[in-house]
Amino acid sequence: MAKGYWIGRVDVNNDEGYKPYAVANGPIFKKWGGRFVVRGGKFTTVEGASRTRNVVIEFPDYETAIACYNSPEYQANIKVRQPHSIADLIIIEGYDGPQPADG
Repeated sequence: MAKGYWIGRVDVNNDEGYKPYAVANGPIFKKWGGRFVVRGGKFTTVEGASRTRNVVIEFPDYETAIACYNSPEYQANIKVRQPHSIADLIIIEGYDGPQPADG
């Protein structure tokens, strides 16, 4: 079964106001089996526009990724984030089909 992913791009305009959102995410993501694959880090924009922070969170499957986003606890936490940032977030199903042949 393919995993599910959140792919987020964020510009934070108030670091202190954003911190409570980031802290509260840990228990929420753990409850839904989420784990960070990308959390910040160095990046290079090679095409298109970007934001200053990037995150990829892996969930056991697409349905769980959607359920986490729609959960009451995450919906409440969004309200903590919104005054302090602008975010783009997509939830996407991973791919577990054939891969390009080696060589």
